[in-house]
Amino acid sequence: IAAGTVGARLLLLPVVLRGQREAARLARHLPHLQRLSQRLAEARRGADPNRVAVAYSELASYQRLHDVNPLRGFLVPLVQTPLFVSFFLALQGMAAAPVPGLRRGGLGWFPDLAAPDPLGLLPLLVTASTWMVLELGAETGVAAPGAGPVRQILRLLPLLFLPFILHFPTAVFTYWLTSNSFSLLQTGLLRVPALRAKLGVAPPPGPAQATPPGPAPAKKEGILKQLKKEWREAQATHEAQQRQWRLKNHLNLAAKGPLRQTFSQNPLSPPGTTPAAPSETPKRPWKNTLG
Repeated sequence: IAAGTVGARLLLLPVVLRGQREAARLARHLPHLQRLSQRLAEARRGADPNRVAVAYSELASYQRLHDVNPLRGFLVPLVQTPLFVSFFLALQGMAAAPVPGLRRGGLGWFPDLAAPDPLGLLPLLVTASTWMVLELGAETGVAAPGAGPVRQILRLLPLLFLPFILHFPTAVFTYWLTSNSFSLLQTGLLRVPALRAKLGVAPPPGPAQATPPGPAPAKKEGILKQLKKEWREAQATHEAQQRQWRLKNHLNLAAKGPLRQTFSQNPLSPPGTTPAAPSETPKRPWKNTLG
C-alpha cells in the first residue's frame, strides 16, 4: 500500500510542479489582483453598469497581460482528489471483503489491516498530518481575496472529521498517512531555494512584495465577523444586480403584471361611493407597477 501510494504520487509530480509555478507567478501579482477584484465588487454594488464594465475590463486585461489566473490553482486538487477517492474506495472495499492478505499484512500494533486501529493512534497521526498539509498548503498555494475565513475553517476540518474516521480500517490509514508524509516531504523540499531554481519554480515573494502598497492594513477580525461582513457584501451585490435587472425589464414587468391602482380615488366609480380610507392608500403606488 505504501509503495503504491509513493508511486502514484511520483507520477503526479509534474502536475504538482506546474501548480507550484502557477502559484509563484500569481503570488507576485496577487496584491494588484486583490485591488482590482475589490474595485469590481464595489462597482457591482453600485447602480452604474459602465463602472462595472470598466472594472471588469481592467481585471481581465491585467490577467491576460501577465498570464495569471487564480483558477489554475485548482489544477492540483482536481487531479489529486480522484486519486485519493480511488485509493480510499478500493482499500475500504478490500477490507470489507476482506482480502486474505490484509489479515496479517499490518505492522506493530495493527497486524490486521482490515480492522480499525485498536489503540486509535493512526487516526490521530492522520489528523495531525492532514492539518499540517492544509496549513503548509495554505502558505504556498494560491490565495484569493477573502480566503481568510475559508482558511480558518479548513484548519478545523481535520478535528471535526476525527470522530467519523475512528472506525476506518487501518489499510485506509496506511495509505492516508503515507500520502500525507509524502506531501510534507515534498513541501519541505520545495522550500529549498536551490531546488526551486533547478525545477524552474520562482521563489516566493518577500514580505515587502506580499504586502500591497498603500495605507496600513486594518486589524484582523474574527472569523464570524469576517463571514458576516462577506455575507453583507454578497447581499448588497445581489440587491444591486436585482435592482439593475428591474430597471432594465420594468416595462415587461409592468405589462405582464397585474394592474394596480395608482390613484387615491377611482374616477369610474358611481357617484356617492365612499372613497378608500387614507390609511389604505399606498404611499408609493407606482412602485409595484415599475417592478
